Amino acid sequence: MKNFLSVILAVFTAALLDGCTKNSPGNFQGYIEGEYVYVASPLAGALTTLAVARGDSVKAGQLLFELERQSEAAAVAQAEKNLTQAQAQLADLQKGQRPTEIASLAAQLERAQADLRLSAAELARREKLGGSEVISKEELDQSRAQTDANQAQVNQLASNLATAKLGGREDAIRAAQAAAEAQTAAWDKARWAFDQKQQFAPANAAVHDTLYRQGEFVAAGNPVVTLLPPENLKVRFFVPQEKLPQIKIGGTVSVQPDGAARAFRATVNYLSTQAEYTPPVIYSRETRAELVFMIEAKFSPADATELRPGQPVDVELK
Repeated sequence: MKNFLSVILAVFTAALLDGCTKNSPGNFQGYIEGEYVYVASPLAGALTTLAVARGDSVKAGQLLFELERQSEAAAVAQAEKNLTQAQAQLADLQKGQRPTEIASLAAQLERAQADLRLSAAELARREKLGGSEVISKEELDQSRAQTDANQAQVNQLASNLATAKLGGREDAIRAAQAAAEAQTAAWDKARWAFDQKQQFAPANAAVHDTLYRQGEFVAAGNPVVTLLPPENLKVRFFVPQEKLPQIKIGGTVSVQPDGAARAFRATVNYLSTQAEYTPPVIYSRETRAELVFMIEAKFSPADATELRPGQPVDVELK
């Protein structure tokens, strides 16, 4: 008799517990999930500064960590010098010769023009006397040759002066421009590498974890700080397949964490396209009842600050 009563009591207790654990038709079990942001540098280096700690709250743009960047700073300085040199060479080609050189060419041209005027006047006098015995034919030819030479000298100096004012040749200028552009790209690359050794918070977030200590070497691409922005917090719950048509993207659900003073509103943003349980190929009512689909809903940033990943919750459809 005593054993019989013990069996009855055990069955009643099990039935009571089973009834308590079953959800009501509109309520489902779920949990809070976070989508973490892993902040890393694309370059390797020793961790010289860790500006945050686990549990901190950071603002967008706040420094998270810095890696050793002495070599990158030297590369930036060298790239700046190379760029300055290339730009100076281009400017020199574009502006032509120096003013003093142009002034010297102009003075030489004026002197040549004066010599030309003098020889032209001498030639004119000798041509008038060409038919007399005062001047010989040989002297007349020498005068004409001197005038032609002076004219050629004037033409040459005038061309040299015009060329000096024009600057470098077009092909030389294009080559200098290409060199300056290449040095600009090299400077941009060096500056980018220098900047990548410092990483900042991409958004307002909570520091979930720090994965390195100051002084440790960090390989390229390895996360150093893990962030959890409030907008990346969501609730994940499961509904049976017969309830799936009642849930739409953009719909709202009420989320009640254990021990919370109030329920939180969340907006459905994802419905799984695959069942979490796969029954046999031939479906029956019994196997269809075992199909559940995962649903995700997001909170407002204000509500998300009061929730933590891993919290079990009860979800009610609205």
